[in-house]
Amino acid sequence: MGNALVVDDSSTERKILVGYLQELGITVSTAESGEEALDKLKGNIPDLIVLDVVLPGKSGFETCREVKGNSATAKIPIIICSTKGSEMDKFWGMKQGADAYIPKPVDKEEFFSTVKRLVK
Repeated sequence: MGNALVVDDSSTERKILVGYLQELGITVSTAESGEEALDKLKGNIPDLIVLDVVLPGKSGFETCREVKGNSATAKIPIIICSTKGSEMDKFWGMKQGADAYIPKPVDKEEFFSTVKRLVK
Protein backbone atom coordinates (compact mmCIF):
# COMPACT_ATOMS: atom_id res chain seq x y z
CA MET A 1 0.00 0.00 0.00
CA GLY A 2 3.01 2.32 -0.19
CA ASN A 3 5.50 3.80 2.23
CA ALA A 4 5.40 6.33 5.04
CA LEU A 5 7.78 8.44 7.10
CA VAL A 6 6.98 8.69 10.83
CA VAL A 7 8.58 11.70 12.55
CA ASP A 8 8.41 11.59 16.35
CA ASP A 9 11.07 12.02 19.04
CA SER A 10 9.33 9.53 21.37
CA SER A 11 10.41 5.94 20.70
CA THR A 12 7.15 4.68 22.26
CA GLU A 13 4.99 6.82 19.97
CA ARG A 14 7.10 5.85 16.95
CA LYS A 15 6.61 2.15 17.73
CA ILE A 16 2.83 2.58 18.05
CA LEU A 17 2.50 4.54 14.79
CA VAL A 18 4.88 2.24 12.89
CA GLY A 19 2.86 -0.77 14.11
CA TYR A 20 -0.43 0.78 12.94
CA LEU A 21 0.99 1.60 9.52
CA GLN A 22 2.51 -1.87 9.13
CA GLU A 23 -0.91 -3.38 9.94
CA LEU A 24 -2.15 -1.52 6.86
CA GLY A 25 0.65 -3.01 4.77
CA ILE A 26 2.67 0.19 4.59
CA THR A 27 6.48 0.16 4.64
CA VAL A 28 7.73 2.63 7.26
CA SER A 29 10.88 4.64 7.83
CA THR A 30 11.35 6.90 10.85
CA ALA A 31 12.99 10.16 11.90
CA GLU A 32 13.43 11.69 15.35
CA SER A 33 13.54 15.36 14.31
CA GLY A 34 12.29 17.72 11.64
CA GLU A 35 15.82 18.13 10.30
CA GLU A 36 16.30 14.35 9.99
CA ALA A 37 12.93 14.07 8.22
CA LEU A 38 13.84 16.78 5.72
CA ASP A 39 17.18 15.04 5.05
CA LYS A 40 15.41 11.72 4.43
CA LEU A 41 13.03 13.39 1.96
CA LYS A 42 16.01 14.29 -0.26
CA GLY A 43 16.56 10.63 -1.10
CA ASN A 44 13.15 9.04 -0.84
CA ILE A 45 9.69 10.53 -1.31
CA PRO A 46 7.12 8.68 0.84
CA ASP A 47 3.40 8.36 0.11
CA LEU A 48 2.59 9.76 3.56
CA ILE A 49 4.24 11.63 6.45
CA VAL A 50 3.06 11.23 10.05
CA LEU A 51 4.44 14.18 11.99
CA ASP A 52 4.62 15.14 15.66
CA VAL A 53 4.56 18.86 16.57
CA VAL A 54 6.90 18.93 19.57
CA LEU A 55 10.30 17.93 18.19
CA PRO A 56 13.90 18.87 18.98
CA GLY A 57 15.10 21.66 16.65
CA LYS A 58 12.47 22.41 14.00
CA SER A 59 8.90 21.95 15.21
CA GLY A 60 6.46 19.78 13.32
CA PHE A 61 4.68 22.96 12.20
CA GLU A 62 7.92 24.33 10.69
CA THR A 63 8.71 20.96 9.10
CA CYS A 64 5.21 20.73 7.62
CA ARG A 65 5.51 24.24 6.19
CA GLU A 66 8.88 23.37 4.58
CA VAL A 67 7.59 20.11 3.07
CA LYS A 68 4.50 21.80 1.64
CA GLY A 69 6.56 24.77 0.39
CA ASN A 70 8.90 22.58 -1.69
CA SER A 71 7.56 21.63 -5.13
CA ALA A 72 9.26 18.21 -4.93
CA THR A 73 7.41 17.28 -1.70
CA ALA A 74 4.33 19.53 -1.66
CA LYS A 75 1.91 16.79 -2.70
CA ILE A 76 2.87 14.35 0.10
CA PRO A 77 -0.10 14.03 2.50
CA ILE A 78 0.83 14.94 6.08
CA ILE A 79 -0.98 13.74 9.20
CA ILE A 80 0.01 15.67 12.30
CA CYS A 81 -0.28 13.52 15.44
CA SER A 82 0.35 15.53 18.58
CA THR A 83 -0.44 15.90 22.26
CA LYS A 84 -1.12 19.55 21.35
CA GLY A 85 -4.76 18.87 20.62
CA SER A 86 -6.57 22.18 21.18
CA GLU A 87 -8.74 23.64 18.42
CA MET A 88 -6.14 26.39 17.96
CA ASP A 89 -3.37 23.79 17.51
CA LYS A 90 -5.48 21.92 14.94
CA PHE A 91 -6.28 25.18 13.14
CA TRP A 92 -2.59 26.15 13.07
CA GLY A 93 -1.52 22.69 11.87
CA MET A 94 -3.97 22.80 8.97
CA LYS A 95 -2.83 26.35 8.18
CA GLN A 96 0.75 25.02 7.80
CA GLY A 97 -0.49 22.61 5.14
CA ALA A 98 -1.31 19.44 7.10
CA ASP A 99 -3.92 17.22 5.47
CA ALA A 100 -5.18 15.87 8.81
CA TYR A 101 -4.63 16.47 12.53
CA ILE A 102 -5.10 13.65 15.04
CA PRO A 103 -4.56 14.31 18.77
CA LYS A 104 -2.58 11.85 20.90
CA PRO A 105 -3.22 9.36 22.25
CA VAL A 106 -4.05 8.34 18.69
CA ASP A 107 -7.36 6.56 18.18
CA LYS A 108 -6.51 3.52 16.04
CA GLU A 109 -9.74 3.53 14.01
CA GLU A 110 -9.53 7.28 13.31
CA PHE A 111 -5.88 6.85 12.31
CA PHE A 112 -6.69 3.92 9.98
CA SER A 113 -9.54 5.75 8.25
CA THR A 114 -7.43 8.90 7.85
CA VAL A 115 -4.50 6.98 6.36
CA LYS A 116 -6.80 5.11 3.97
CA ARG A 117 -8.40 8.40 2.88
CA LEU A 118 -5.04 10.05 2.18
CA VAL A 119 -3.10 7.11 0.68
CA LYS A 120 -4.99 5.79 -2.29
